[in-house]
Amino acid sequence: MKLGFSSLSLFMKSLEEILDIATNDKFDLLEILCEGPYWPRNLLNSQNHINLEVFDSYDIELMLHSPTIDLNPASMNEGIRNETAKQTKEALDLAAKIGALAITTHPGVVHRKEERIRNLAIRFCIETLKDCQKYAEDVGVILSVENMPNKQEYLANSPEEHRKLVESVGSSATIDWGHANTYKSPYEYLKIPNISYFHLNDNEGEKDSHIPLGKGSADFSKNFFKPS
Repeated sequence: MKLGFSSLSLFMKSLEEILDIATNDKFDLLEILCEGPYWPRNLLNSQNHINLEVFDSYDIELMLHSPTIDLNPASMNEGIRNETAKQTKEALDLAAKIGALAITTHPGVVHRKEERIRNLAIRFCIETLKDCQKYAEDVGVILSVENMPNKQEYLANSPEEHRKLVESVGSSATIDWGHANTYKSPYEYLKIPNISYFHLNDNEGEKDSHIPLGKGSADFSKNFFKPS
């Protein structure tokens, strides 16, 4: 098993500092959270003189987490959906440029409880992310849709809905085990096909609190990756 960490834990440090820490602490993987100073549009802008060749000097596998703050592939607002697709594709461009294997993205949120509104949001999510999946195939990067906590406003808040979205989009799946732990049967998430990688964090099962492993109720036993 290869282990890594998210750059969220080192937010605002330079890319070189993050890579140095990952290498010195002997991690195999690094997931770069593409927010703030690591926004793909900013990193890809040659006028900003950011040296992306720094990644060539390190022997570590790279993943990206696409921008999600203020974005929503399931939005009722077409402009927000279009901007979400644009920024997801920019993250895919960045991944291709630095040799990252995959990017994780969120499926979006819906702010109304009516079933018909949720169904519409699911349709919009699938349309937006199918477009991104096609682009991912063109640039040779894995697009991976993450499961979300068991709260009404999130899409992919259950194994059934996560599977539906992943299969409809044709993407891979990222399983956040802390998010899964807020669902009654978290191991159901491990039955979703085409899992690319995992986000490991802990909580007490009620709230997505992202506490250290072993400090909550999530199961990290030796049978963790062996669903029944």
